[in-house]
Amino acid sequence: MVGMSETDTPARPAYDEPRARFRDLLAAEWLRFRSLRSTRWGVLLSAVVVIGMNVNAAFADYRNWPHYDANLRHQFVPGWAMNDAFSNGAAFVLVLTVGTLGALTIVSDYASGLARTTFAAVPARRSVVAAKAAVLTAIMTTYGAVVSVVSFLATQAILAGRGAGLTLAYPEAGRAVVASALLAPVCALVGLGLGAVVRHTAGSVVAAVAVLLLLPNLIDQKHRVTAAVVHALPLSAWQRLSEPGVVPFPGNPYPATVPASWLVYGAWALAGVVAAVLVVHRRDL
Repeated sequence: MVGMSETDTPARPAYDEPRARFRDLLAAEWLRFRSLRSTRWGVLLSAVVVIGMNVNAAFADYRNWPHYDANLRHQFVPGWAMNDAFSNGAAFVLVLTVGTLGALTIVSDYASGLARTTFAAVPARRSVVAAKAAVLTAIMTTYGAVVSVVSFLATQAILAGRGAGLTLAYPEAGRAVVASALLAPVCALVGLGLGAVVRHTAGSVVAAVAVLLLLPNLIDQKHRVTAAVVHALPLSAWQRLSEPGVVPFPGNPYPATVPASWLVYGAWALAGVVAAVLVVHRRDL
């Protein structure tokens, strides 16, 4: 052929490898999450512990019921009954577990070197982190819903033996169940954001514990400013949403409102995702 030497070869058409679709990233994150045995066992065991703590609280009140005076029996419903379904101790275990798992969702990638491989294969870091957040939210919402519903039904069935149980039709009971279920994904996303910022396993866990558990219990609520700080934390928002008919009292003269507590949930969840997306996108590996 004119103009072509014997060594010339026809140019091969360029082949562009198809970009990973977002659903592919979701599938990869789901596979990664369920392939970690420690994560599966952490979710399962913590659910058993949380439900067990709530059931134990209900059994304690069932056994002690004959010793309660008439005034306490009269006040037991709904406040005490609701506290048995969603006890503070069980909430602390749940928050610690999901906050840690949320942080490890991203910190473990950096610790193992998987982050470098992942971002080399998928340069769109924001999409990768968004997929992590979506999978984490779905898993933790399911986890929270199971723990919350089972705890409520089991504890109230026990208390019903003393005529002190609640049903989901009881005013504010449904709100408490939903708030307890959503506490898991909210705290997990906070952990995700803190993990992206700190990028160290121990440091991320300490930061999650400090923000989610320590601060609400270290700051008093006797002044308007400090009360506002406490009310802006996820655990305090959960306590308000899971308590029926909160009124001001000397130890808490400025109680939070229900709408504001729902906003706290949304703000923290959004902040966790945004922090993770922005930090991972801008920071070098």
